[in-house]
Amino acid sequence: MTLLNEELSPERLKTFSPAQKHQLAAEIRAFLTKYIPRTGGHLASNLGTVELIIALHSVFSTPTDAFVFDVGHQAYTHKLITGRYQDFRGLRLRTAGGISGFPLPSESVHDAFIAGHAGISVSAALGIASAKRILGEKGFAVAIVGDGSLVCGEISEGLNNTPGDMAGLIVILNDNGMSISKSSGAIAEYLGKIRVDKRYYVAKQTINRALSGSSGGRAVADSLRGIKRRVRSAVFPDNLFEHYGFRYLGPVDGHEIKDLCEVFELAKLLGGPVLIHVKTKKGKGCDFAEENPGMYHGVDKSDGRVAPHKKHTFSEHFGREIQRIGAENPHLCVITAAMKHATGCQHFAGSFPERFFDVGICEGHAVTFAAGLASSGIIVPVIAIYSTFLQRGYDQLLHDICIPNLRVVLAVDRAGLVGEDGATHQGIYDLPWLCALPNVTVFSPSSAAELTYCLARAAARDMTGLVAVRFPRGEAISLFIESCLERSDDYCLYGNNSNTLVITYGREFAALTPLIAEGYDILQLIMLKPIPEKALAAAEKYACIRFFEESAPAVSLTFLAALNARGWRGDYAYQACESPLPTADINSQLKAAKLDINSARAILCRT
Repeated sequence: MTLLNEELSPERLKTFSPAQKHQLAAEIRAFLTKYIPRTGGHLASNLGTVELIIALHSVFSTPTDAFVFDVGHQAYTHKLITGRYQDFRGLRLRTAGGISGFPLPSESVHDAFIAGHAGISVSAALGIASAKRILGEKGFAVAIVGDGSLVCGEISEGLNNTPGDMAGLIVILNDNGMSISKSSGAIAEYLGKIRVDKRYYVAKQTINRALSGSSGGRAVADSLRGIKRRVRSAVFPDNLFEHYGFRYLGPVDGHEIKDLCEVFELAKLLGGPVLIHVKTKKGKGCDFAEENPGMYHGVDKSDGRVAPHKKHTFSEHFGREIQRIGAENPHLCVITAAMKHATGCQHFAGSFPERFFDVGICEGHAVTFAAGLASSGIIVPVIAIYSTFLQRGYDQLLHDICIPNLRVVLAVDRAGLVGEDGATHQGIYDLPWLCALPNVTVFSPSSAAELTYCLARAAARDMTGLVAVRFPRGEAISLFIESCLERSDDYCLYGNNSNTLVITYGREFAALTPLIAEGYDILQLIMLKPIPEKALAAAEKYACIRFFEESAPAVSLTFLAALNARGWRGDYAYQACESPLPTADINSQLKAAKLDINSARAILCRT
């Protein structure tokens, strides 16, 4: 009898025998391996948490108990158990009108908190537990934290600010030795060493219950506390989490449902904040994902075959080019934040391991670390981070790099709309704040060849300050366009001297190139900041200008202000991404933002 079907629910799961729960785990793994390649999504991380989430739903009851995932890409089993089986089977995962690849409260009452970025879980769960206490509500707040997220500064802040009497807060440390790339640093080494036997806590609970039944017993319990503390410190190693005031349980085998259920039940009884250390294997049950979990962390949408990303993407092209530049410049270093494979940095890392630094999920540290390298006056650090995660290093960019005007290269991956990963991952805000910073140069290539050129410019020895090269998710295309009216290193003007000028950059330029043959002129910006003076001179000759920007409004407004300062008073309008867009494929998102070719034609027809 198949247990994974549309009737599966948390309530039904609680009636399953231990054998049935293990059967369900096997069925879920087979299901995920079959369906994730057909929609695209996160594979290895979800295969590693199947038993963990089954055990959670066996012991706790959502939505009374709140699960806060960190990061939410490990929550597919949770979604299957809480009524979204048909969405997976109908291939509606990460699609327009379907379900998100991350927990989303607007999607289900069982999703307590949005979870697209790392490091948020302990702080959010502490807030939920505190709210329950203030309102007198029942239930636990359970934070499920990956060991890769544990290095985030916000996690430490949340642990540090948890009161010792914060009953109802449980933190589950899902330790698989991985984040997206292999976990690194002191925390990873620490997790590899600590060992505490949960039987200590079982015995302690038994003794306390036995002694609390009488006044004499309570007196004995009081006198024993000091002895127990001394004995425990001699038997068990020093524990970081207990210094934060948490009761520590573990490590527990994260693939043994019975053991997990027992320790979860124990955590509910202990009172005060509890941290449970669970050991899992990323990619569990899938040989190639177990062997290379970084490569199979996410897989592309395909015909059902499980395969890693194979297209020659902008990320891959960046990785190969920075490897080539690194071979020419022995002072160039590369830094990433737990995204070695995702950003293409594995090539540089393989060739120059002494100059490659994976700092874990610590974007703020990555930026200031780069500033420290750059302060040598010789080292050229290159930081490769997704646009949406780079937001976490904004203060460091300003204070540590831009104000002292240090020489740093910033590779801004996933700039612009990102399609199926949804609103939490859209890189549409880096340009407004990059353009606001002093001592910054920003490039936005449209093709593989332009990315090669921009990286060479960024890494050149005569460049100064922060140099950002932003590029989109997806295939690194080739472009060859005739009808070039004016060309420079920083911009190109295409067309036939029409009355209307379209201005754009990056992937949007590639999308709008058919307009050239339809009688419109296009000004392609390659350098976005500072805006090239010659590009302004070329634009001010037109009476009508339309700007199309795959970003929140930034370059369009700066360009208009610069034109106005030159005395231009023509007809000007822009189309941009005013706010994050719902989950959909890239083409659908561009259409929703009116940045696709047909929307552009309609806008231009009204001029």
